[in-house]
Amino acid sequence: MCTHFLHYRLMVRKYVRGITPQNKTQLQLKLVSSSIFKGKKESYPQSNKMPLHAQRNYNITSNITPCVVLCCVCLQYSVPVIKYDRNGFKPRPRQVILTQAAAYVVEEAKIKQRVLYTFLKGISVSNLTDGMIVFHITCEDPKEKGDLVMQCDHLFEFLTKLSVIANKQNAVKVVQGSIKIEIQAGKESAVDFSTGQEPMVYKAKNGHLMVVS
Repeated sequence: MCTHFLHYRLMVRKYVRGITPQNKTQLQLKLVSSSIFKGKKESYPQSNKMPLHAQRNYNITSNITPCVVLCCVCLQYSVPVIKYDRNGFKPRPRQVILTQAAAYVVEEAKIKQRVLYTFLKGISVSNLTDGMIVFHITCEDPKEKGDLVMQCDHLFEFLTKLSVIANKQNAVKVVQGSIKIEIQAGKESAVDFSTGQEPMVYKAKNGHLMVVS
């Protein structure tokens, strides 16, 4: 056995024994992120240079409700997003809290929506550089809320954490051109994607949400 090979094995063993739990978690998250986005989404190479935070704390306000307190106690991860209304696509700042069983869309001290992972049938993003995310939610009752459309500056981190917590690695799809969304049971629309000089998000004349990146 050559000296170089023995030296290499010793160096690898030293590295493995010396790796911290935090670095190990980071490597595991990076591996999951790579398996989902590498070679598919244009902004992935740039994001890969940044660390994926294992946690982003949610700031609890003084008038927080017991339900939100429960979410925070069970919190696995949280991140700020811009959520777009299903009717009219009006942008609204929100926080998404991930627990072991569900994702909660929170407005300050109030839970606006709960998405159980068992009802999260798919997650779609574009292949471009935007941060738009669509949660495809099982919706059988017309009174129930439909798919969830939101923009997140930490898209890769958010979806990587969600994939690990909810075991949804295979549910994330990177698509080109357009993502169909269900406003409510039986009523559909779409999020369309294109490139341009200035990034923008607006409701197009055809009623779709237009995302330019």
